[in-house]
Amino acid sequence: MTDAAKLQDDDIEASRAPLLDHLVELRDRLLKAFAALIVATIVAYFFAAPIFEFLVRPYREALVDSGMLAAGETPRLQITAPLEGFYTYMRIAIFGGIILSFPILAYQAYAFVAPGLYKRERGAVAPFLVAAPIMFLLGGAFAYYVALRFAMVFALGFQVQSDIVNLELIPKMNEYFALASTLILAFGICFQMPVVFALLARVGILGAGALRKGRRYAIVGIAAFSAMVTPPDVISMTLMAIPMYGLYEISIWIVALIEQAKARREAAEAVTPPAP
Repeated sequence: MTDAAKLQDDDIEASRAPLLDHLVELRDRLLKAFAALIVATIVAYFFAAPIFEFLVRPYREALVDSGMLAAGETPRLQITAPLEGFYTYMRIAIFGGIILSFPILAYQAYAFVAPGLYKRERGAVAPFLVAAPIMFLLGGAFAYYVALRFAMVFALGFQVQSDIVNLELIPKMNEYFALASTLILAFGICFQMPVVFALLARVGILGAGALRKGRRYAIVGIAAFSAMVTPPDVISMTLMAIPMYGLYEISIWIVALIEQAKARREAAEAVTPPAP
């Protein structure tokens, strides 16, 4: 074997070893994240009934507001399949498990990519690990207290009582949970917009000017996303699209502040004389 071929083989082995280390690290992080999700899901299963009762409250309040239910009465939902209740409780457990384990999942993702970041980049990412779950909770709260309630009021408006036909809305258990969980997760994800844009601005990938120029495309994207993840009605779509566009404008303001702070820091470093 020639010296050149030997050097090439050494380079291949040297690059293979770090790759294997990264794959082992990725496996360990995925196993830890999966274990956290499983434990959180098991815990959430024991609270599936209270969680579902909590999710039903917007429907009950919509019935009371519409005059179809007295203040002390309970709403009716239906189960139309023998195992529908069990399967719905399993979905509730997974839904609760994702929310409970979200901080651990986010940390495992950060711990995997952190060694490849510069010290300043790690300092830029770390605060957003706190901001991300907070914004997710804010988005979920908006969906629960505002969007879901308005969606149910809108749905109740299609009930009919006449001499010819009586139409009464009695939601299925699994369909109501699907609606509630979809709205909560969708709004939770949408409220990550300022966090993601601010993070991209901190690492120098995104600027306020690009966001301002992209307003028209953002409006189209927001409208398409809202129509895709919300029920097929104008009320739910509007309730998601308006906050999303507001978050887009807030993101522009945050990114601009980050750029100004970065410019001031660089100007201060430029005029500071080097240490002897």
